[in-house]
Amino acid sequence: MRVIVVDDALLTREGLVRLLREAGVDVIAERPDPAGLVPLVAAEQPDVVVLDIKMPPTWTDEGLVAASEVKAAVPGVAVLVLSQYLETAYAMRLVEEFPERTGYLLKDRLSDIMVLVDALQRLTAGETVIDPTIVNRLLSRRRRADPLAALTNREREVLGLLAEGLSNRAIGDRLFITERTVETHVTNLFTKLGLGDDETTHRRVLAVLTFLRRGDAASAP
Repeated sequence: MRVIVVDDALLTREGLVRLLREAGVDVIAERPDPAGLVPLVAAEQPDVVVLDIKMPPTWTDEGLVAASEVKAAVPGVAVLVLSQYLETAYAMRLVEEFPERTGYLLKDRLSDIMVLVDALQRLTAGETVIDPTIVNRLLSRRRRADPLAALTNREREVLGLLAEGLSNRAIGDRLFITERTVETHVTNLFTKLGLGDDETTHRRVLAVLTFLRRGDAASAP
């Protein structure tokens, strides 16, 4: 896996690069800011670009903007945005614009490098990966005109774990049920959400988007 890391904090960037390389990830470039990132990505064709969400000059959403520019210019490249703080609106903004091969994780997750590596692998496979903290917050919200109302509690649990980017096997392990049972729940929730017989990954992404959109709408005035 070939990765580019973009983070203005020197210690964070160097630590992340070192951990990724120790885990067998090929970090082909690292940058302190997103300047010139799109030409670099176009030339190097990495599998994933990992970006801090807040970078110079304003420390607001430079990473988010850069991620959107990368996805627009080089659609096959996955992007993973990292944030120090829980900002659901930022996650929704990026995932809604580019639903496939897009992820958003809190930096707290970086304490376990294998969580990050697993997220990178899922992104390259075409999945959407959302931080579990965001998933839990969305699950706890009351939803208006909720398209998820028809789902059982177990199907909601499975959908929440899909949003975290877990495979069917990993979901089964988390819920202590068989992979075949997970497949049944996934098929049922696809049907209830009105998702047709498209490619499996595509339907998983659409299901996650439905989940995120309704959770985000519930917080609106």
